[in-house]
Amino acid sequence: MAKGLAERLYMGEANLNIVGRRKMWFAIAGALVVLAIGSFLIRGFELGIEFSGGTQFVLPASVGSAERAHDAVEKAVTTAGVAEKANVGAAQQVGSGGSETYNVRTAALKQDEANAVKDALVKDLGVPAEKISDDRVSAAWGGQVTQQALLGLGIFLVLVLGYLVIRFEWRMAVAAVSSLLLDLVLTAGVYSLVGFEVTPSTVIGFLTILGFSLYDVVVVFDKVQENTRGITAGSTRTYSEATNLAVNQTLMRSINTGLVALLPVGGLLFIGAGLLGAGTLKDLGLVLFVGMGLGVLSSIVFASPMLAALKDQEPRIKSHNARVLNRRAAARSGDVARGERGRAANVTASDEVPALAGSTPGTPRPGSRPAGKRGSNRGGGAGNRPSGGQKRR
Repeated sequence: MAKGLAERLYMGEANLNIVGRRKMWFAIAGALVVLAIGSFLIRGFELGIEFSGGTQFVLPASVGSAERAHDAVEKAVTTAGVAEKANVGAAQQVGSGGSETYNVRTAALKQDEANAVKDALVKDLGVPAEKISDDRVSAAWGGQVTQQALLGLGIFLVLVLGYLVIRFEWRMAVAAVSSLLLDLVLTAGVYSLVGFEVTPSTVIGFLTILGFSLYDVVVVFDKVQENTRGITAGSTRTYSEATNLAVNQTLMRSINTGLVALLPVGGLLFIGAGLLGAGTLKDLGLVLFVGMGLGVLSSIVFASPMLAALKDQEPRIKSHNARVLNRRAAARSGDVARGERGRAANVTASDEVPALAGSTPGTPRPGSRPAGKRGSNRGGGAGNRPSGGQKRR
């Protein structure tokens, strides 16, 4: 009975031509990178208050809704006379139950301006002054966070390169790091295109997805190394074909690992942030969900094809690939020649048979006595010889 696709995937027998279509994957990745960079330049990022600086007003949930909180702050900054520079942002729900609040961000205000806005909110909403608070955040703090994150990213990449060079080889290290950088660029592109807010939790999430992406790439590369060990000593597969086999053999493992990792992250994002209103969980869960999903895809359709492209440029592998292809071409030529000889033998036999069957009746066969020359009873025959007991009269 024929196996289904799911069973063949689990057995590593699906034989999906992933590495063989690497030009298509590279073209898609290049187009996505160009789109992401274009979004960086045109749209930029929606920076959180920690990066852009500003003043944040915290209102109790008793005001009604996030829209009501936003409208109240807009009205208050107008009353305080700072509407032209306040630039009020959308209200964000934080917490749940008795601790639920609405955070509304404005541009950086002086302390006296913030006090005037707070007084206007107390009068408009009719809530006690101690229920409303304001926080001033300097953009310098966000800059420090970014600087430390970039330093951590650099150290991480250097350590990853060193480990992969020791564990595998430098080409695998280059392919793995290229995959990690692709994950970062595309995840950042999603944030820029959709307009997600970038916070310190987002930066932490970016560093977290690197470890997950690296794990999946190492699993695939370990199988590639197993399949290609001693490949030049004699094999019927090119390096790209052996790499593609490794990808097929680990495909379901990569998919299962990705799903198992995305389920709790999805719960963190959709339940923790969506239902419970934990804003900090939303920032962390969002980047993890997007980055891990892209990490699974890049480890399958980018890292391994990139490795095969780099290895195919190595002289030793290039010679091996040429020998395999030449051997296949010679085998195909031999099959064709044998087929032609067989067809020629069949044609010759079919031509000879009609020649014998269609000969004229008068044509003697070799070794036969000519017609009309057969012996007749002329005196020496037994029928004409006189009987020994009779005398001639």
